Amino acid sequence: MRSRSRTRNLVEYAVALIALKCLQIPPLPVAQCLARCYARLLDLAIPRLRRTALQNLAFALPDADARQVVNGVFRSIARLLVSFARFPSIRRDTVGKWIRHEGFEHVQCALAAGKGVLFATAHLGNWELSAYAHALLASPMSVVVRPLDNPYIDRLVEHRRSLSGNRPIFKKDYARAILKALAANEAVGILIDQNASLDNGVFVDFFGFAIWSEKERRYVLRFYPPVPMTGDAARDTQALQSQLESIIREYPDQWLWIHRRWKTRPPGEPSVYG
Repeated sequence: MRSRSRTRNLVEYAVALIALKCLQIPPLPVAQCLARCYARLLDLAIPRLRRTALQNLAFALPDADARQVVNGVFRSIARLLVSFARFPSIRRDTVGKWIRHEGFEHVQCALAAGKGVLFATAHLGNWELSAYAHALLASPMSVVVRPLDNPYIDRLVEHRRSLSGNRPIFKKDYARAILKALAANEAVGILIDQNASLDNGVFVDFFGFAIWSEKERRYVLRFYPPVPMTGDAARDTQALQSQLESIIREYPDQWLWIHRRWKTRPPGEPSVYG
């Protein structure tokens, strides 16, 4: 990876900080309008994002109205930006205005077993708010994260994520930290929809997603029943991905199609992205 200059990192950090403050300070309707403008600028400034999303949709959902789905993705990003900017003001007594949970009995049953809970989630809906709100609605959790390339923005993001009490687990040494948290009967969140190299795998057994409800004008943090694990890595991974796929098909415009999810292909197969 090409090294990044300190000047570039500082400039990017300044832009990110100003953008967040502009979404944090004004009345919520103004912030929502401004966030949609941010998302539109992102769409125009980096055309490969929309191009990647269209390629992904052609590969995975060829019958979908691709343009409408991608437009929905950028609207979803705008909503996520607003909530992330407002994290400092989202507290236990105000979180209900942003999100409610559904199916929490599955979490309680899992914790009652005394072995911890491993939440398998995805870049669907508002994954940032789902973890943040869980700490306020239930209890803090550990979240597996990949450090951002810009160290200044990374510190900014991790500070906001931890305001509700959550703790980061960095991917570099995540296995031991996950096992330690589960042994203490704690909750751990991990995103399972990222591209992975052929020699990597993840063991997961639970699902939770924060889905936007247009009717309620807030998110619903939906907990699904545990996905039974057999110990067979290929079979368990397929079961998890099938569950994820069914939810993405239900809410296609809330998944982050702009990422090159299928960059790694089986040996001999051509790239999806040309």
